[in-house]
This record gives sequence, C-alpha cells and structure tokens, in this order.
Amino acid sequence: MNRIHRYILLVLCLTFVATVMAAPKVKTGIEVLIEQDFAPLAGKRVGLITNPTGVDSQLRSTIDILHEAENVNLVALYAPEHGVRGNIYAGDKVNSSTDSKTGIPVHSLYGKTRKPTAEMLRGIDVLVYDIQDIGCRSYTFISTMGLAMQAAAENGTEFMVLDRPNPLGGYRVEGCPVEDGFTSFVSQYPIPYIYGLTCGELAQLLNGEKMIGNKPCNLTVIAMKGWSRDMDFDKTGLPWVLPSPHIPEPISAYYYPLSGIAGELGTISIGVGYTMPFQLFAAEWIDAEKLSQRLNALNLPGLAFRPIHFTPFYSTGKGTRLQGVQVHITNRDKATLSEVQFYVIQELASLYPQHKLFDKAEQSRLNMVDKVCGTSQIRQLFTKRYRWEDARDYWNKGVGAFKQLSRQYYLYP
Repeated sequence: MNRIHRYILLVLCLTFVATVMAAPKVKTGIEVLIEQDFAPLAGKRVGLITNPTGVDSQLRSTIDILHEAENVNLVALYAPEHGVRGNIYAGDKVNSSTDSKTGIPVHSLYGKTRKPTAEMLRGIDVLVYDIQDIGCRSYTFISTMGLAMQAAAENGTEFMVLDRPNPLGGYRVEGCPVEDGFTSFVSQYPIPYIYGLTCGELAQLLNGEKMIGNKPCNLTVIAMKGWSRDMDFDKTGLPWVLPSPHIPEPISAYYYPLSGIAGELGTISIGVGYTMPFQLFAAEWIDAEKLSQRLNALNLPGLAFRPIHFTPFYSTGKGTRLQGVQVHITNRDKATLSEVQFYVIQELASLYPQHKLFDKAEQSRLNMVDKVCGTSQIRQLFTKRYRWEDARDYWNKGVGAFKQLSRQYYLYP
C-alpha cells in the first residue's frame, strides 16, 4: 500500500469515526416510527398534537414527515400553548387556523378549550402526541397530553405517544403531588412537581392510575431506542429545539423548576427578560455580594451563587438596574432544584425584613403560587417564619410513594 492509499484510508477511517461519534445515541419515537415504515398508523386517519420540538434528529418536523409519508393520512393538527409552529407568545390565546405549509386544519387546544371536543375528533382514528417536555408538572404540555387522552377515551379514538427524553433524566422526583382543590392547567394531575418520567411513561401512568378518568384510552407508546434513566439531554446527542421562548437550551430545563415558583410572585426578577431566564434572582434593593455570601454559606449540594448586576430588557424590572445572584449548578446529580428558590426567599427575608416576597405579592399571584405548588400548605408553612425547614417535609411528603408507584410504568432501564 503506497502513501496515497494509506492517506485515503486514514481519511475514510477518520470520517467514519466522526460520523459515528456525531450520530445521536438516542432515537426518538418519531424516528422509531419511521423505522417501522409508519405501520402503526397505516390505514388510519391521523391527528397530530405537536409544536416545533416535534422533529427528528435532522430537524425535520413531525408534521412534514407524516404529511409526506405515502402510507400516512394526516388530516388534522392540534395546537398546544405557543402553537404548532411556535409562533404564539407564552400565555397568548391560540386560534384555530390552517397550517400554511401543509394546508391541514389546526384545532386550538389553548383557546376556548384545552381539551379536544368531539367535533375536533370527528374523522380521526388515532391522535398522535409528539412534544419535547422538560420534566416539570407546571409546564403545560403534559396537561394538554392528559386532557387529549381523556378526550380520546371518551370518543373511542386511539392515542399514540411518540416518546422523547426527559431532559432531567429518569430518577429526579421533587415536590408534593397536587392536592384536591388545587387542580389547574399548571397542576392538572396528582403527580410531584418534578416527576422523573418521559412523556410516554407519564401517559401510561395517567392511564393506568385512572388520572384521566375511570375510562382508559387505547394507548400506544412508540418507545425510544438508546435512552436510559441516567441520561439528561446532553447525553442523548439529539439537537435541542426550544419548547418555549424561555427554555432556549437543555440546561434551561434544570433552571425552570429552580426559580419558576418564585417568579410567579412578580416581586423579583428570575432572569426572564434577560439573557439567562430562570437562572437569576435579583431586585433593586438587593446587595449582590451579601446575598451570594449568605447563600453560599448554606453549602447547598451541587450549587454555587455568584453576584450579578444586569438590566432586564422586558418583564419584571424592565429597564431597571438590578442586582442579585446567578445560580450555578455545579453537580446536577447532587442539586435539589425546586428548593433553591425557597432558600433564596428565606435569606432575602432575613437580610431585608421589609421586603418579604410573599408579603409584597398580590393575592392573584399568591393564588397562582398555590396552583403551581399544588397546595396552599407550602406557602402557609413557609411564611410563618420564612424558614424553608418549616415546609420542606411537606414538600417532600409524596416523593417516596410516587417513586414506588411510577416504577411499574418505566419503559427504560
């Protein structure tokens, strides 16, 4: 073998290695469905609940994949919050329309109704769900999924989940289940705040535990290949498509439950409106150095706090110079995410008794906090002394039981 042949062989080997290393380790439900040549959908009229996160590893939309497949009859789309193409701002009403690219009718599930009506399901044999979730109960897509499952059961429509990774992995469970009287679209089912399941596994649990009603739906989950419970999103090799404007990167899924409850109070910036959504806690009256020192002195596992000064472009504190802390997750396995915001509020109350955040919040904001927490007990216990230790046990009271219950619905090791 001469030098030129050896060089060509080396280039080919390096190209092969680079291709293998770059290939995603995980195949999502839509890619497994493609491998199956769409056989589970053959001969059926298909409705699809999705948004821009419904893509394959080459970023092709599930809408377009199903629309172009010769043996799939895609006849309707269903829009969750933000719309099927992601063109609706957070919280804004989504109107029914026609998809401009495919000409397929789009039914809104974030407008007059959040549950498909019998009219919306007329002419549909199977309702398919393909949305990337972030593993937190208050993120509305799982509420859309569960209500659609209920509608499917009531109308004799099959339901299929094209599974995707939980970006927090499959072990993390935090927060008490939703209690009677606190069910809402941000706490639709009695599951913990962080629930440690993929959307396919969660669908099986909602169905099996009759959380969607006494009548189960005819559920099929197209499971992923290559995913395991110790994987967060970075380990999958998959491209990240932001599921909403303030979840731009996979790490954002970790920060959302770390600060989102505090953000509902409207009395402090959590970085929404700046370049680091959910990673910050700041206000005009905070001394960044003092707060970071107090929080670092707590020695919270897997966490560090850095002083920061910034001016939000919009949302809380818009146009105002704020200071506070940036939260750094130094060890994802050791950090307890949802408790961080309560420790921050605790230390702020100690440093600035005149700025106790719950005391400053409007009643509508407090009601929303209770809905997100799934109970009023966390707020009531915590605000007696503004000490997290007073509410921590209640926050964790259902974690062990849920972990035990959910194991029977695992699809992945």
